[in-house]
Amino acid sequence: MSYEGPESPAEGAFGKARQEWLEARVKDLAEVLETAGAQLYKLLPSDFGDRRRVAAATIARVAADQARARSVGDTVRWLERLIPGAHPHDLTDSVRELRARLAPGDEPALWSWNAGAWEEMSLWWWRRNQCRTGNMERDYAGWRSRWSADVPWDGPVDSPQRAPRRHGRELLTLAEFFTHEPEPLNLLARAVLDAPETVAMVQDVVLLREEHLQGAGHLLWLAQQQACAEELEVWRRKQQANGSEATRAFLAELSEAVKRYMSVVLQPVIAALSGCERALLSHSKRGPWRSADDYLGAFLDFLDWQGQAQDDTEVERQARELAGQGRTTWHGMEGSLPVWYHIVTSPQERAAAKAYSGAPSESVLRVRTGAPVQASFDLIPMDLWNESGEHEAEWYPEPGIDIHYDGDSAFDLGALLAVARLGYARLEFLAVGADGGVQRLRTVLARVREEDTPAWRRWALESLAVLAPEPDDLADAITRQDDDGADQGADDDEEPAARRTPEEHVARPTGGLPAALLEKVRALLRQAEDKSATEQEARTFLDKATELMAKYGIEQAMLDDVSDPGKPVDKVVEVHPPYVKEARRLLSWIAGEMRCSAVYPGGKDNRHRVHLFGFEADLHATEVLFTSLRLQMLRGADAADALHRPEGEDARAYKRSWMLGFIREVTTRIGAAQRAARAAAGAEQQTDPLGPDSAGRSVALVLADRTAVVEAQVSARYPKLAKARPTKFKGTGYWQGVADGKHAEIGGPAFADEEDMDRLTH
Repeated sequence: MSYEGPESPAEGAFGKARQEWLEARVKDLAEVLETAGAQLYKLLPSDFGDRRRVAAATIARVAADQARARSVGDTVRWLERLIPGAHPHDLTDSVRELRARLAPGDEPALWSWNAGAWEEMSLWWWRRNQCRTGNMERDYAGWRSRWSADVPWDGPVDSPQRAPRRHGRELLTLAEFFTHEPEPLNLLARAVLDAPETVAMVQDVVLLREEHLQGAGHLLWLAQQQACAEELEVWRRKQQANGSEATRAFLAELSEAVKRYMSVVLQPVIAALSGCERALLSHSKRGPWRSADDYLGAFLDFLDWQGQAQDDTEVERQARELAGQGRTTWHGMEGSLPVWYHIVTSPQERAAAKAYSGAPSESVLRVRTGAPVQASFDLIPMDLWNESGEHEAEWYPEPGIDIHYDGDSAFDLGALLAVARLGYARLEFLAVGADGGVQRLRTVLARVREEDTPAWRRWALESLAVLAPEPDDLADAITRQDDDGADQGADDDEEPAARRTPEEHVARPTGGLPAALLEKVRALLRQAEDKSATEQEARTFLDKATELMAKYGIEQAMLDDVSDPGKPVDKVVEVHPPYVKEARRLLSWIAGEMRCSAVYPGGKDNRHRVHLFGFEADLHATEVLFTSLRLQMLRGADAADALHRPEGEDARAYKRSWMLGFIREVTTRIGAAQRAARAAAGAEQQTDPLGPDSAGRSVALVLADRTAVVEAQVSARYPKLAKARPTKFKGTGYWQGVADGKHAEIGGPAFADEEDMDRLTH
């Protein structure tokens, strides 16, 4: 659907930002298929236009099949239509491999409750770029047949930025909207919107929502306008409370103007977006109603960090172990998809498993949450009764499959929230043979009744509020329970002695920074820590120390390039509480600026570890900076909490947001020092024709080659490496963290001796 007239500048910018985001998402999805399903990627049809868009729509459809627990055969059947002439055997093998690798992907929510929305949007974007024959009905019928799915038609979703035109308006900001209002309203609105406190509040709101919008610039623009409208309303309510009758009448006109803007400009645009975009925008909004989403986000972050997805071998091992204990049912998570497992122990159970449809009205499930059972199910099919009215054989215990969620387990509660949010789980029926072998009888989508989920959600939230008062604490609570009391009694603010295992000493750098340089760096850092130093002096000392390490690393790279190219080394660094996630982020970001690469290995045993790759001088410099800045970050967060935290805001949420701002600022400074040293070395190379490196390669080329070597080593060690999930936080300390990061004072005591540094970083 189109509206008359050329696009306005705001409409053009919105449309461009949206197209760039959609193409970026297409690229991301296509890369998933190319990496996780290379064989299927090669088989994609060539008559459907751009291969990336076909790949993106294909991976989204396969992911939706996975989330809906459709069989591999169902997926293969529509692929046979999409790819005429493809051998069914090849498609079956490719689909099995692809679906086995989807769950632990870099964006696990994509493969569960968002899968349908991504499928719809990817098919729409693919359709929008297709050539047409002129016969719309025939085109859509052909596409529908090939994809075995409805392909969205033309409509407002094609150009949502033009939707306000049906009200005689154009897309524009709230400030621009008020320029068309009477002058008193215009002047007042502009004064309020331009006030420093309003600008700061809008920035904070947008920053918090940005973390959830997956880089969508057009959605961020909408979020900014919503924030401006909300802040204008907040100001209006404060003034109206004590104003005169004339003032209240005038302010009511201001409120009506804001409502007009929302109803004739923003809401039409939002309503015309795809379902996926609307979900991203709405779920990014702050407010008490988001508490469940906050816990779910933290739970997904933990799963992505820990690598919870269970492969077939792990499921079989667990089935044999539980069967030996006389237990038949357990639950888990695969990516963000809840999975229920049940071991079938009788012929009657086997028959019922084969017949189970997954519909709530025919459920064989009883979810135990610790809350009172509100309803009972008729779980015994009539064909299991004999003519005398007695059971032919014992049915499931009590009867039905009991899925038990422990109210004292943070993991269980997070998993139950996922079930309540999604509305279903994947149910695996298993059988253990006499030889201990495990056979999968059937996989089915087990749907839950809509009337049950509110009670589950309420019970899980109430229990989580006790175990982890802030969603940011959820990972720590799960980790403590996973440790099974190993660290109980240790104060969270104390650093326990590092636990070392043989694999933690992988190729530890033996050289690194020379002793003389290291002493000079330590001296500079101690001067920065001196309480008598001004903020500017402290920053200067830190920048000088960083500059020395950057210069040495570049010089060493040029010398190695002439004499011996050398090889990168790797090292596992273990970080302990408090604030493990923030410390890991600090270490990985420093490593990135120092030409190193950081990987979170995943798995229960690696939750405190970061695997570093790089050349030894760069790794050593990374450790030196991390040890210092980590202590400064912890001390600075405490100070900012005492001085700047708003009354009523949670201390841990404020500290975490402060730390993110601090980390971004100090690593930006480290990167600037690296670039300055690289530029200086390049200039020196050009102006010194007799220098030792004059016959060699340029500084930029040498460093680029080193980076490529490090990345190749990482790829060889972690061929299926996933991207880290976006950082989420909700405290308001970010900008204070940025400000304090500009004047970071690094704690000298951390460098008193090598033992202290080893204790913190090994």
